[in-house]
Amino acid sequence: MHNLADEDAYLCAQGRKLTATKEFIRKSKTGFHSQITHYSCENCKDCPAKSQCIHGNHCKTPLEERTKNIEVSKRFQRQRQEALERIISPEGIQLRVNRSIQAEGAFAMVKADMTFRRFLTRGNKNVLVETMLLAMAYNIQKLHCKIQAEKLNRHRIPVDNAA
Repeated sequence: MHNLADEDAYLCAQGRKLTATKEFIRKSKTGFHSQITHYSCENCKDCPAKSQCIHGNHCKTPLEERTKNIEVSKRFQRQRQEALERIISPEGIQLRVNRSIQAEGAFAMVKADMTFRRFLTRGNKNVLVETMLLAMAYNIQKLHCKIQAEKLNRHRIPVDNAA
C-alpha cells in the first residue's frame, strides 16, 4: 500500500484508490484508546490481484463481491516513523551498538559472577521482588566498579572503538 498523505488515501498494488470512509475510537484490552481510520476501495471488480489482496477466507460474502478494506491508526504510523528515524540516526546506531555489548555482559555477570541460576521463590510478586533485588545488586556492584576505576562520567563506547 502506498500512502497518499495529501489526499488522505492509499493506493493498492493495482493503482486503485482506497479513500477514508469513517473514523472511530478503538479500546484495547489494556484500556488504551486509539483513533482508527477505515479506508475502503470503491471498486475492486475485475482486479487481477484480488485473491492475493483481499484476505479472510471465512467470510460468507463471495470474493467477487468483496472490496479491499484497511484500518490505520495515524498516530501509530507517525510514532513508528519517528522511532525509525531515531533508530537510524548516528546516535541511535551508537546506542544499539552499546546495547548489544552491555546487555550480554550484564546477563553473563549475573549468571557467572553472582551465581544466579534460578529463582528461589514462587509466585509472580515474589519473583518480581527477587528480580528487582538482583537488578539493584548488579547496579550497585557496577557503580562500585566505576567509582574504583574513576570512570563515573563515561556512559557510552564510541562506535569506532566498538567494532
